Order: sequence, then C-alpha cells, then structure tokens
Amino acid sequence: MKFVTKEIHAYLDYPVALALIALPFLLGLGSANPLAMQLSIATGIAAFVLTLLTDHHLGAFRVIPYKFHLIVDFLVAVVFIAAPFVLSFEGIDAMYYWIIGATVLVVVGLHKAEPESSTN
Repeated sequence: MKFVTKEIHAYLDYPVALALIALPFLLGLGSANPLAMQLSIATGIAAFVLTLLTDHHLGAFRVIPYKFHLIVDFLVAVVFIAAPFVLSFEGIDAMYYWIIGATVLVVVGLHKAEPESSTN
C-alpha cells in the first residue's frame, strides 16, 4: 500500500527541512553533545537546498532528479538512526534522531512509483 506520491512528498519537504532547523532549539538538543544540534541544523539546511533543486512541482530550479532526492532521503534516515550509536547521543537527542530517521524511512518506503512516461 504505497501512497506517498511525488506531489505529497514535495509538500512535506519544505516543512521538514524547516523543522530540522528549528526543533533542535525548541527541544534543547545538544546539551550533552553539541553535534546533536549541529547535525540536525546542517541537515535541515541541506534538505531545504535539495528541495529547491529537485525536479518536482515545488522545486525552484529542478536540476536534481527526484529519484536522486529519494536516495538522499534514505541515506539521511540511515545516518539519523545510526547517529546516536556512533556519536553517543543519549536521552532526547537519541530519541529525536531515531524518531526522525524512522519516520523518513517510512515515508521513503511508502513512496508510490511514478508511471514511466513513454515517448512515441
């Protein structure tokens, strides 16, 4: 049951990027390890730029293929799930990364493939 279309995904991208930038401040991430705050902010900025450059209806410049965007999303999810283990995040920092990483994996996993366009 895959239902996350390219259009739905595009509408999610900008708010998620902004949340990755704002939530570390709102939740007070990074008290034990400043990387917990910095990683999310850097990822949010990169996600915002990636969305601007992605070839979908909300992309401003549309130079990056949507499939590449999905691959990047998947890789970010894996990094977010691994970060608490690798960087010794604990408490809210670890939970934040695990929840966001798992959520992104679900969204990418529920992606509905676009029909191939045929050129006659």
